[in-house]
Amino acid sequence: MSLIADLMTPEPVTVGPHDSVQRAAQLMDELNVGALPVCLGDRLLGIVTDRDITVRATAAGLDPTSTEVDMVMSDRVRCCSPRHTAAEVLRQMAAVQIRRVPVLDESDRLVGIVSLGDLAAREPAGVEDALRTISTPSEPDRTALAT
Repeated sequence: MSLIADLMTPEPVTVGPHDSVQRAAQLMDELNVGALPVCLGDRLLGIVTDRDITVRATAAGLDPTSTEVDMVMSDRVRCCSPRHTAAEVLRQMAAVQIRRVPVLDESDRLVGIVSLGDLAAREPAGVEDALRTISTPSEPDRTALAT
């Protein structure tokens, strides 16, 4: 099975924690991606997805021009190493229902990102099962809407 180093997108475009949600959404549109790593320099702080923007900003009525990315990003990020195999990363994705994993080197610097799509296109073994698991609906987080 292939190593993540051979499958990842190297040197992904990132946003900073104080960039606006609007800027993150514009970059996602320009790059045709659904997530961006949030970094200070080459240090990963989190990841912001199109879903984070929709659910945590838009649905909450936050102004996208003044809301900073760190207010809506996910800061508990599952990462992998360029030395991990596709099978290892697929298992991780399925276990926690995620579609993208930042890739960190031995010094914990961001060196890439790998998506379920990257794995499906170049290493399809196991992707079908992982996608089925990732796509299984989980209970919605309704704590913010509880009355």
